[in-house]
Amino acid sequence: MTDPLLPDGTRIDRLATGGIWTEGPLWIPADRTVRWSDIPNDRILQWSAATGETSVHRQGVEFTNGRALDIDGSVIQCSHGHRRLERESPDGTVEAIVSHWNDARLNSPNDVAIAPDGSYWFTDPDYGIVQPNEGHPGAREYGGRFVFRWSPADGLTPVITDIDQPNGIAFSPDGRTVYVTDTAAGLDDGPGHWIRAYDVTGPAQHASTGAARGRTFAVIEVGLPDGIAVDEHGRVWSSAGDGVHVFEPDGTEIRFIPVPEVVSNVCFGGDDGTDLLLTATTSLYRLRTSTRAASRPTGSAN
Repeated sequence: MTDPLLPDGTRIDRLATGGIWTEGPLWIPADRTVRWSDIPNDRILQWSAATGETSVHRQGVEFTNGRALDIDGSVIQCSHGHRRLERESPDGTVEAIVSHWNDARLNSPNDVAIAPDGSYWFTDPDYGIVQPNEGHPGAREYGGRFVFRWSPADGLTPVITDIDQPNGIAFSPDGRTVYVTDTAAGLDDGPGHWIRAYDVTGPAQHASTGAARGRTFAVIEVGLPDGIAVDEHGRVWSSAGDGVHVFEPDGTEIRFIPVPEVVSNVCFGGDDGTDLLLTATTSLYRLRTSTRAASRPTGSAN
């Protein structure tokens, strides 16, 4: 019987190494590359599927982290150092999208996902202002650690405010559920180890204005659920201290895949979309799967 998750004989391949703490993998189909961040080294790395070689995409990038690909080929990415969400256009131009809520600076945007309506949802923990080598020392100016929604028409709005340290974020295939990880373990004010699920609210199908009915979706026992990805069948693939854990849409864990380093983030990519790409401490890994990323309907942010 065909394995619904992994082809027979699949293995984890290490594609690149040499980082200090790697995060934010993204497959870019236009040039068949994986782009990711080596945060303490303040650089963006890139691995080419055509040549198998790794290069430095940019250096001195103000501690970028999570990223997502927009429909025009732009890379939407989070900057700890600039305390903003920003866009890198295909021509290499980098520009700010949003850096303030009201008159307060954001903390240090960490990960971003694009909703079916085209709006950007991103997490804003405080790692970049409290962790050495991940940004610059600073204060939480608006006082919290929220998940925000941004669109050109609506501007910036907090949509989730009850997570202690929001980190990874991803949408279900139909866009009606948003998953957010909580990595607050060890903090005085947070439990961590959770993946939370929320109903996406909006006036019409494929429109999003907020989130409601938050609940615990799954718990990671070893390490933390940092970055996550959702496949075409709604299964959630989560990073952890011991590897990758896979959950059905009802929260049932169905697979564990050990990885030799602490996994920070995951995404789907490759020429046919079935490669799971993992950033894990110092390295970038690839795992061949029998599924692919959840596709999102394209649209304009309202």
